[in-house]
Amino acid sequence: MTPYLIGIAGPSCAGKSYLSRHIAEKLDATMFHLDSYYRELDHLSIVQRAHWNFDAPDALDSDLLIEDVRKLYKGFEIQKPVYDFTTHSRTKETELVEPRKYIIVEGLFALYWDDIADLLGTKVFVDLGEDICLERRIERDIRERGRTRESVLEQYHTTVLPMAKQYVHPTRTKADIVVTGDDNIDNEVAVVLNHVLAGSASK
Repeated sequence: MTPYLIGIAGPSCAGKSYLSRHIAEKLDATMFHLDSYYRELDHLSIVQRAHWNFDAPDALDSDLLIEDVRKLYKGFEIQKPVYDFTTHSRTKETELVEPRKYIIVEGLFALYWDDIADLLGTKVFVDLGEDICLERRIERDIRERGRTRESVLEQYHTTVLPMAKQYVHPTRTKADIVVTGDDNIDNEVAVVLNHVLAGSASK
């Protein structure tokens, strides 16, 4: 059986991962995070890495990313890279990802590349206001990535928001479903699952 792929895109800290986890629990789905595919930057200094533009599509290794999504779609397991956001570099480790009936492809650019979007049975865009996204990003990056509030603010206004407007928000038009990242999570999950189950039943 060909796996059914669900794409979940949207701006940084809109609630993509939160929604993805809840859907994955309901469907026992494989999770595929695009964040694992940031390019290797070990040729740059730590300072240079910190100022790299991580919010444009070419910051990701799209060739490997698309290849791995295609493998999962065909029912093959993959070895996914492991990315360390505290050092802005890939680790030496990889993570085994095995396909299941449902696979969730989650990340800023989950709907950006047509090579991936064409494989998605359900395309979801998680939308949320800039102010809430920024506050969530500050909290997450300080807690999980060892950042300062000042560095988060600088990055957000220099690259995160401009790149979201240029590359992420336009992919909203590809979505089958648009949800709001601060809505009741049960409502969001129910809307997505209705589309998924109808789509997978027709395959």
